[in-house]
Amino acid sequence: MGCRACTGLDELLALGPAYLVEAASVQAVRDYACPALQRGVNLVLLSIGAFADASFYDRVQQAAREGGARVHLASGAIGGFDVLQTVTLMAQALRLAETAGIETDTGAEGFRGTPVWSERLLEGSEKTTVFAGNAREAIEVFPRRVNVAVAAALATAGPEATGVTLHAVPGWRGDDHRITAEAGGVRAVVDVCSDTSAIAGWSAVALLRNLASPIQFF
Repeated sequence: MGCRACTGLDELLALGPAYLVEAASVQAVRDYACPALQRGVNLVLLSIGAFADASFYDRVQQAAREGGARVHLASGAIGGFDVLQTVTLMAQALRLAETAGIETDTGAEGFRGTPVWSERLLEGSEKTTVFAGNAREAIEVFPRRVNVAVAAALATAGPEATGVTLHAVPGWRGDDHRITAEAGGVRAVVDVCSDTSAIAGWSAVALLRNLASPIQFF
């Protein structure tokens, strides 16, 4: 594609990019976000799980203000951030109780290498609930798997108040994410099922196209 490969963040920032798109890891966000923002470089992030750490989230916001830059959260394997944020805004403005959560079905093989893994997850045909808690707890147990849960939490009630339930499904490939936000008689449900993680990468491309378009979709 005619792009130049860089061996470190300083070398990359020396090129003067307007946007830096992250598709690496939660740790990469922790290492690179603040230095890039303080240099005035806008970020597009996929590893949103880094923001389950409230203190880091605050530091990133401050770095963005100092550098006059912005952080854009790509929808990844989910979506509907606009309607989720609208429900939450309504709840906050009208002082309504809000419930928010995400329930995910994942092929059992996808839990290999995680603390919940067991060969028994591959047996039979019934799905097994392997985690139930909030988004902050989920990212601690599955640092590479629940960026979508933290993204949904940031768009709604926050990592502490957003429920997360994960199911392992034998013999199934992919993920089915069902996000719900409810307040004051309004119930929003976003359901995205995909058998490939490629949708996450394409969401970053879609976000960049939207930023460059004279007509933007919120």
